[in-house]
Amino acid sequence: MKTRTAILAIAATLASTGPASVHPHVFAEARLEVEVNPDATVKALKHLWRFDDVFSSTVLMEFDKNADLKLDDAELEDVSQTIFTSLADYKYFQLVTQDGKDVTMKPPPKLMASFDNEQLIVLFASEPAAPLKLAGKVDFGVYDPSFYTAIDFTEDDMMEVKPLPADCTRQVIRPDPDTAIAQNKSTLTDAFFNDPAGTNLSKIFATKLELDCQAKG
Repeated sequence: MKTRTAILAIAATLASTGPASVHPHVFAEARLEVEVNPDATVKALKHLWRFDDVFSSTVLMEFDKNADLKLDDAELEDVSQTIFTSLADYKYFQLVTQDGKDVTMKPPPKLMASFDNEQLIVLFASEPAAPLKLAGKVDFGVYDPSFYTAIDFTEDDMMEVKPLPADCTRQVIRPDPDTAIAQNKSTLTDAFFNDPAGTNLSKIFATKLELDCQAKG
């Protein structure tokens, strides 16, 4: 039976290990582009994730059905569909809030997987379920609620807004884990450490792009 692996099942390889301890096993470098309409509403979030060599090799071995040490178009489509299906229950690891309230995003219409320099690349775009006006404080981030996958924005400019409205300022917030735990100590129960996905509190550790925009009339 095919075991599922990370990105919380990205590809059928490690789920048989049971609940993950509270540290990541899979690593990805990410880019996020917030595309903005002329009326200052969010048009789309565009994601790019580049996975570590070890995990990428695992995916290659799992999906290389003809054993030619590469993934052809059909095999890459299998990878894409597996990730697409696996991440649906986790909102594709997206975190979007406005003034502290969750913003619902539509599922992406598709997801594309490719390999570059022997690393797995995942690309997708999603849109807000309802028009999202850039007003107040709007946060965008990416996080795995199980803590299995660490998705890291290595540089602040890996999170960008195109175009940034004139009345908005941006900053990238990188929470310190010890500080985040201390600030949320009263809500981090044993259940969080045993099953982070069941509490949805791992988002306190997510790197976020925060836009602070003047109220629109």
